[in-house]
Amino acid sequence: MNENFLIGTYTQKSSQGIYAVSLDTDEQKLSDVRLVAKSEKPAYLQIDGQNHLFAIKQDGDRGGVASYQLKNGQAKLVNDVLGAGAPPAYVGLDEKRHLLFSANYHLATIDVFRISEDGSLTLTDRVTHQGLTGPRPEQKDGPHCHYADLTPDGRLIVCDLGMDLLVVYNISDDGKLTAASRYHCESGFGTRHLAFHPNHRIVYVLGELSSKLTVLNYQAKTASFKELQTISTIPSSWTSHNGAAAIHLSADGRFVYVSNRGENTIAVFAVQSDYTLKHIQSISTEGDFPRDFELSSDDCFLVAGNQNTDNLTLYSRNSETGLLKKLQDNVHCPEPVCVKRWPNA
Repeated sequence: MNENFLIGTYTQKSSQGIYAVSLDTDEQKLSDVRLVAKSEKPAYLQIDGQNHLFAIKQDGDRGGVASYQLKNGQAKLVNDVLGAGAPPAYVGLDEKRHLLFSANYHLATIDVFRISEDGSLTLTDRVTHQGLTGPRPEQKDGPHCHYADLTPDGRLIVCDLGMDLLVVYNISDDGKLTAASRYHCESGFGTRHLAFHPNHRIVYVLGELSSKLTVLNYQAKTASFKELQTISTIPSSWTSHNGAAAIHLSADGRFVYVSNRGENTIAVFAVQSDYTLKHIQSISTEGDFPRDFELSSDDCFLVAGNQNTDNLTLYSRNSETGLLKKLQDNVHCPEPVCVKRWPNA
């Protein structure tokens, strides 16, 4: 059986935009890396159920988001919404309310877009983060919104790396945001990405600057959090630079996976009965700077992208133990920074 993935990239070297790659699950092999859309710096992607692709986009000194229609193996531009300044770092999707969210690291903004029936985007709201930031050098120039996506109860949750902060917003039907709560992680944590457990009550929050993972209990009634655990994503013996990047859970909620840029590993954690984590494996990505990865639809494989070495790495996954085994590491793909399943390719 074949399964397809879309790859978002930086376009600072040889990349031309958004690529696709095929996984043959019988042969356990990645192949056929091909360009599906030319674009500048499409560094993060989302795909909806109507085969619309939403991507970060840069055009010279302007940045924003773009919408594409995926058809016949290619992505056709529907429209884009660009403004002065750097492009966002993340796009999140609310299919029920037909909304798209972007988090802009450089501008410290959260934008909300209405998705029309044809996939076109219209800006409905913008929120700018302001306030005290953390102590690390990467935080001293201001707030840095790095993630904006839905909570299980339909609110928007934002990671602000500059402020070590989680902010939860209520979302109106017309795409307007109202702040509901704020939670400060430890100073210098560098709040980057998060993933909710399938039970909707536990959230795993990844700190880029600290290379730590915090386990929080989410109380939907008050949109509040309570810390259960904080654990490192790298061994204590690792003293060189590392930046934790992406986080995903297995569909059964039993295992958490994190990418480490610097140590260049995928760290694997087993979820305990109280939802705290136990580190069980760190496996090399066989490349440099693994910014993102994705599990296959059946959770039997994991595809990781190494940004600096222009290669994809494929692993098999043991569903009982959660452990990964490398299958392939020499798949050339230019500057991969986002990996997304493409279910209707």
